[in-house]
Amino acid sequence: MNHRRLGSTGREVSDVGLGTWNVGGDWGDVSDETGREVVRTALEAGVTFVDTADVYGDGRSERHIGHVLDERDDDAFVATKAGRRLDPHEADGYEYDRLAPFVDRSRENLGQETIDLLQLHCPPTEAYYQPSTFEALERLEAKGKIDHAGVSVERVEEALKAIEYDVVETVQIIFNPFRQRPADLFFDRARREDVGVIVRVPYASGLLTGALERDQTFPEDDHRNFNRDGEAFDVGETFAGVPYETGHDAVDALEPFVPEELSLAEFTLRWILDHEAVSTVIPGTTTPEHVRTNAAVSELDPLSNRVHGAVRDVYEEYVYEHVHHRW
Repeated sequence: MNHRRLGSTGREVSDVGLGTWNVGGDWGDVSDETGREVVRTALEAGVTFVDTADVYGDGRSERHIGHVLDERDDDAFVATKAGRRLDPHEADGYEYDRLAPFVDRSRENLGQETIDLLQLHCPPTEAYYQPSTFEALERLEAKGKIDHAGVSVERVEEALKAIEYDVVETVQIIFNPFRQRPADLFFDRARREDVGVIVRVPYASGLLTGALERDQTFPEDDHRNFNRDGEAFDVGETFAGVPYETGHDAVDALEPFVPEELSLAEFTLRWILDHEAVSTVIPGTTTPEHVRTNAAVSELDPLSNRVHGAVRDVYEEYVYEHVHHRW
């Protein structure tokens, strides 16, 4: 497993991390033991960066992580998120007194006195223009409740605004072959400002694994069913905002450029890691075997310039019009 510096936190973390939305909720039924085994397997495979949020299964994901860390002696760096429970229409609601109770609950769930990294969970755009939002993070640090602070964003513009505040050391953002705008506008700035970049939704909710069928059906409690048109939260979180049929057309166009020895999922992770500004990518899964396969991508050789050019061509032909100017 290779490691990269997580911005100004100074911490070296595995370049392939673990996202735990899948084992918390909104991805169908996943047993507690399966969720914990996913976390165990990741740690055994050399993963040292684990990402979660207080709303993943109402703290269930955090509790899985806390349970596993309590039974092992691993030096994992755990990032969680808070703020999704606040009113998304109240930009001035991201204040210390409102955030602190959620942070305290996450500390209890994780079994940590101090959270390694707390990220604001996709606050409304207006919140980035409220200094009190980031003063709350500074106060959480001063109180010893968190070691480091960051943001999880929906849009590139939000990322650019967030890093104007010194307290923000990391930005979590959607980036994959179907969502390439961060590389155009944000990555160079992040490197100059020594901001850690955490990549989420690498597989576009499964489209970029090649495992989904065009006529695939999803359980009622799976966001790929109930958030298909953004009914519950930002539609960019589901299939990276790409219309489902269009996503399959783009996958078909990508397939000829995937090296024979790689699956589409491995290809996708390697493509992301080929961007040096990326600190870590956090694929999620409910299958321990997939965790091991994901972790192994860290050691794969970079893709060729020709392949990177082909990925860009597919993006521009099939996906660009749907996502580029929106996120």
